[in-house]
Amino acid sequence: MRLGYTQHSLGKLTPCQELQNVKPRRIAIAVVSFLLVLCASVRLFAGPEAPKQFDPKLFQELRWRLIGPSRAGRTLAVTGVRGQPEVFYFGSVGGGVWKTNDAGRTWNPIFDSQTIASIGAIAIAPSDSNVIYVGSGEADMRSSISYGDGMYKSTDGGKAWAHIGLEDSRQIGRIIVDPKDANRVFVAALGHAYGPNQERGVFRSKDGGKSWQKILFKDENTGAIDVAFEPGNPRVVYAAMWQTRRPPWSIYPPSYGPGSGLYRSNDGGDHWEQVSGHGLPAEGLGRIGIAFAPSNPRRIYLIVVGATTTTNCGLIPTSRSG
Repeated sequence: MRLGYTQHSLGKLTPCQELQNVKPRRIAIAVVSFLLVLCASVRLFAGPEAPKQFDPKLFQELRWRLIGPSRAGRTLAVTGVRGQPEVFYFGSVGGGVWKTNDAGRTWNPIFDSQTIASIGAIAIAPSDSNVIYVGSGEADMRSSISYGDGMYKSTDGGKAWAHIGLEDSRQIGRIIVDPKDANRVFVAALGHAYGPNQERGVFRSKDGGKSWQKILFKDENTGAIDVAFEPGNPRVVYAAMWQTRRPPWSIYPPSYGPGSGLYRSNDGGDHWEQVSGHGLPAEGLGRIGIAFAPSNPRRIYLIVVGATTTTNCGLIPTSRSG
């Protein structure tokens, strides 16, 4: 037996019947919408997800390879963009700033409109990835050194640039940007490689580079080579000072001047104290590199170059108190 119907046999629904069909549908839509908003709120206010664990065997066949661009030269400044895993920038010591949007498959020069080509440092504002700060002048003291003419800034992801000061800093080693304030910037300026000058040390800007304040200065022969925030607390700042000079008659300069040392500020750079002991060489300090463990802000690692055979070069882990 087959069942069937015709439009005539169904007839038209009465207004009451239509209303009865609409109400459950609206209720269902409202419930689904509420659940979606609830899920989004939970994800928004939840803490960071635990890192996923992968079997190391999955990576055993991976090998380092050149991803370009195919050009000669050295690179000191490299950075990525948080939340955009395929976007990188790098600065060449003689070729300006380059950008990739596809994880290195293609690269584009984005700094060719400027009059300087030597790049020492790059930083992306964590709160706004369109804001890029570039420090010109490599700070790698070696046989051949290219100088810079200060700081540059882009607010549109590298499409346009503005020169924002520190013209006489010559060599810039590091830039850091407050994670919550794209206008609060710290710069480690090494200064002139071949002679003394005043525009060296650690500088801070609170207005995105419109003005600069020298907040850590030792003397006209000592500059800053590195600066770092404590993770989660940008009021705690560490800085490495380095007294070095590149004489014309020597390929590699004397790099262990008495002005070198590690400094710490607990108030965002207003006041500083020198850090000594706790494994640091008492004398003959040279260049120092600073890195925090993101998983433990109280764990700090220092790469230290010293003048003696026992402190020639080494990795020193220390605690926040040190």
